[in-house]
Amino acid sequence: MAGKSYRDKIYIIKDIISLLAEYGALNQTALVSYSGLNLKKHKHILDSLEEKGFISKSVVEDGKRTITVYKATAKGLEFCRAIIEPYEELFPRKSTNSDQNKLRLLILV
Repeated sequence: MAGKSYRDKIYIIKDIISLLAEYGALNQTALVSYSGLNLKKHKHILDSLEEKGFISKSVVEDGKRTITVYKATAKGLEFCRAIIEPYEELFPRKSTNSDQNKLRLLILV
């Protein structure tokens, strides 16, 4: 599987909370799309984050449609700041080829 990168759960959690903080709130479809998740495979992570109080979920009825909206909570933002960011400093994400190419371009400039 060349080209596919694996993301540790801790980084998925950071990405979810960071996206919600950046946008304020996202519906489930947008959140899954922006964070590059597979809803069927990663729904348990969203449920776990909600259960722990790191994100909140509300359900909005729009006619026949049901829209699930997620928001980051103060507890989730603090968790990112106090736990995940220092962790990522100690154990940075593996860089992809595109990250390495960007770094090369910066060095050349």
